[in-house]
Amino acid sequence: MSVRALPLLFLNLGGEMLYILDQRLRAQNIPGDKARRDEWTEVDRKRVLHDIILTMFNKSFIEELLKPQELYSKKALRTIYDRLAHASIMKLNQASMDKLYDLMTMALKYQVLLCPRPKDVLLVTFNHLDTIKGLIQDNPALLHLVDETLRQLIEVYGGLSAGEFQLIRQTLLTFFQDLHIRVSLFLKDKVQNSNGRFVLPVSGPVPWGIEVPGLIRMFDNKGEEVRRVEFPHGGNYVTAPKEGSFEVYGDRVLKLGTNMYSVNRPVETHTSGTSKNLSSQAQQSIAPNPLAKEELNFLAKLMGGMEIKKTSGPEPGFRLNLFTTDEEEEQAALTRPEELSHEVVNIQATQDQQRNQELARIMGEFEVMDQPRWSASKGDDLLAMMDEL
Repeated sequence: MSVRALPLLFLNLGGEMLYILDQRLRAQNIPGDKARRDEWTEVDRKRVLHDIILTMFNKSFIEELLKPQELYSKKALRTIYDRLAHASIMKLNQASMDKLYDLMTMALKYQVLLCPRPKDVLLVTFNHLDTIKGLIQDNPALLHLVDETLRQLIEVYGGLSAGEFQLIRQTLLTFFQDLHIRVSLFLKDKVQNSNGRFVLPVSGPVPWGIEVPGLIRMFDNKGEEVRRVEFPHGGNYVTAPKEGSFEVYGDRVLKLGTNMYSVNRPVETHTSGTSKNLSSQAQQSIAPNPLAKEELNFLAKLMGGMEIKKTSGPEPGFRLNLFTTDEEEEQAALTRPEELSHEVVNIQATQDQQRNQELARIMGEFEVMDQPRWSASKGDDLLAMMDEL
């Protein structure tokens, strides 16, 4: 098992979570006074994303994350994302969090499976961070945090060998190997079978530096080529146009890890209450299907309605439901397998002034030349750090 896989797993899953939440918040349609409510929704969308990103890319947390360490258990990692999702004014109940986490994990599993070469797992991570920066273009402090994380990733992973990246990729695949959750978007594109297993393509660009298959070269004992034999490879392969950039800024070339929710598409997962391996079922269609009431037409419908209401304090409260109706959400909560049970930790939102002061404090940390590192010893639980963010 690689001791360098945890940062890539955490950042990529976090990126997928932000994609889903951003799409849901953008798709929200609130009746009533549209001028004021739509404006309020846009402000709160940014607040939710910015609060989560601030917690996710906290300097001390990232420094601790990048220390060599083994992967956390599935339950421990899931608890981290429960806390991360509730680091804003948004509230998710347990069933909706299950649905969100299903989408996150299956999307990343698909991306890791399709990486042309092991080192491209890093490009997938860079694509996530590049897209996250697009969500916070109006916040220089947060942009600085993400850029610093990119620089640290380059420093840590830039010198690793192909064998070390292969071990990282294998560690990630081992983490996902028991997850066979069916997602409607993948089923529709026919990249996932009805049993939840992915279909690997036999066409497209080959890895950078690799020739298109179909040719066998034979050499004599002097190392000179004496014969060539062609054979049918059964696919439609092409040479990779160029290698993706591993710098802070650049063309990644690889599209894995970009936001697949940027266009409204139906995405649905459904966790079976009797499943022992956490596999789920999903159905979807573009047009309404009277024979399948659980099919969803749009991602917005998948994630249900966002109820915005005033709380007793000055902060607005969000309740995000990833099901079509509250009744479906309640039913899913009642039928959840016992092994999926996790504690939800609600983190109260801070005031705007307090949040701005926190951003200013973090920016100030970058200006200190000899800033002390996090004092935790090797192997300290990242969950403890989440409690202090």
